Amino acid sequence: MKAFQSDISDFAKLDAQVLGVSADTLETHQEFAAELNLSFPLLVDDGSISAKYGSGRVTYLIDRTAVIRMICEGMPDNAALAGEISKL
Repeated sequence: MKAFQSDISDFAKLDAQVLGVSADTLETHQEFAAELNLSFPLLVDDGSISAKYGSGRVTYLIDRTAVIRMICEGMPDNAALAGEISKL
């Protein structure tokens, strides 16, 4: 999450929205976001998101028409991710 935050302005320039998702509580998300000084939303998954996309440390690049364009397990290289975003 810190890596995404450190490059958040680069993603914003590409008109990309960064979201974090986990089944943790809203309170836990708020504490985590404050601790890491995150400026992007953290979504509380009630199970419906993980049912569609799976769980774990996975990054999805989803275009404006809801088509998944890239899946990266673990933490992606942000420069490579930005390159993929710019191709859309």
